[in-house]
Amino acid sequence: MLAIGLMSGTSLDGIDAALIETDGEGAVRALAFRGEPYSDAARAQLAAATALALTFDRPRASPDLVAAGELIDRTHAFAVHKLLREAGIAAADVGVIGYHGQTVAHRPDRGWTWQIGDGAVLARATGIAVVSDLRSADVAAGGQGAPLLPVYHAALTATLDMPVAVLNLGGIGNITYVGEDGALIAFDTGPANGLIDSWVEAETGARYDDGGALAAAGRIDETVLTAMLDHPYFAAPPPKSLDRNDFTIQPARGLAAADGAATLTAFTAASVAEAIDRLPARPKRLIVAGGGRHNPTLLRMIAERTGLVPEPSDALGWNGDAMEAEGFAYMAVRTLNGLPISFPGTTGVPAPLPGGIVSRP
Repeated sequence: MLAIGLMSGTSLDGIDAALIETDGEGAVRALAFRGEPYSDAARAQLAAATALALTFDRPRASPDLVAAGELIDRTHAFAVHKLLREAGIAAADVGVIGYHGQTVAHRPDRGWTWQIGDGAVLARATGIAVVSDLRSADVAAGGQGAPLLPVYHAALTATLDMPVAVLNLGGIGNITYVGEDGALIAFDTGPANGLIDSWVEAETGARYDDGGALAAAGRIDETVLTAMLDHPYFAAPPPKSLDRNDFTIQPARGLAAADGAATLTAFTAASVAEAIDRLPARPKRLIVAGGGRHNPTLLRMIAERTGLVPEPSDALGWNGDAMEAEGFAYMAVRTLNGLPISFPGTTGVPAPLPGGIVSRP
């Protein structure tokens, strides 16, 4: 069926909307993609909502979080309509939307994860069935609730020579390992672009380090880097996952802008290297998706620390910007078909588990 996937990541840069045709198993065909950036006002509102959510001991309603949820619903509905118009597809021809929503807090250690965005509202606004709240069932069953993309990565890599690893460099990094027998292992590697973006915005006012130029001009502070790598997260065995705010730029405070960017970029690369060392076997290929694949300084540092050549996913004919959105479209179809979206090796859930709540228009 035709399916739309929607993703708004922890970087708060905007909405990714992708249209694919899939059976939720081996057949996947990408059809259209649209990126819809958030306004500065929307980014500020969502950042404030996230900061507020992190002060709560459990998800609960508050005026600011309700308003942020309404913003998420409204902007995602607009993104769906624009995508359909550009693709020349009628809403009636689309079987389902996979609606990730916006993560404002992720606390599987406390038994909950919180994505704002109401699937029923989006279903009414688009006239299309919506699968939302894709992480909560996994967390309720004792899983990490993340990462969820491995099942889609497995479909994309099915024809490659195994084992392979797919590295997603968004706000948080995550890695999927597909073994020779198709076995899946996945976990969050650590901050990817999140800390770098926060540092660059605080130091220069820019939203990100364009082309890794600032980091390339700086020197890595090995003392700061070593201290950051001493975080207990890296010693924990997978499966494991992170919240965007589990790490901060505070250890780099006092460094020059370029040196801080270089150090935080090296931190991302070192966390990827640590993750690869935890895999059952060395992957034959390291395929990179997400915004971080556009940062040559980061890719160079990953290559130096892993001994692998990071391959941007676009070289395989995949759209690295669309992959997460496509993945949630794929998972929505699996949910409609009663198929699992998370697995013991990817989130730590006891058994393969379906997920998501279906809302009909």
